[in-house]
Amino acid sequence: MERKKAKIVAELQAVKHNSGKSYNQLAEETGLTNVYVAQLLRRQAQLNPQTAPLLRAALPDLPQDLVPEMMRPPLRSYDPNLIQDPTVYRLNEAVMHFGESIKEIINEEFGDGTMSAIDFYCSVDKIKGVDGKDRVVLTFDGKYLPHSEQKSEHMVSRTRPLGKQ
Repeated sequence: MERKKAKIVAELQAVKHNSGKSYNQLAEETGLTNVYVAQLLRRQAQLNPQTAPLLRAALPDLPQDLVPEMMRPPLRSYDPNLIQDPTVYRLNEAVMHFGESIKEIINEEFGDGTMSAIDFYCSVDKIKGVDGKDRVVLTFDGKYLPHSEQKSEHMVSRTRPLGKQ
């Protein structure tokens, strides 16, 4: 399956490259975030049937036979060697370095819980800093998920016999 995915991703990346369009341009044309477009073209996200015509319009050379494949739930995975890439390493380092403080602020602002990575939006933007130099802005926009107290009376499998509806 990984080999098939790698082949599809290579085809999708070639279509994007040959289009001459950036992820930002594709995002603007499809109404998606730039990161989500990249996820689609890396088979890390599922193409919605309503979005397919927009993506095909943005990438006219997208082979028709890849569209149904892109609509299947993807195998969301990563290459463990990816951490060796400096950008990925630095992203990981930033999350590890700031993670405890971010968690503390989430808990302070929302309560005991976490941020979803499923109901989640992500984008990458470029801005000029106060010194005039380029800066990277990463936006993680995830739904807040409160942790729940685990009362046995609320556990459906405990309130009725297993296998019975």
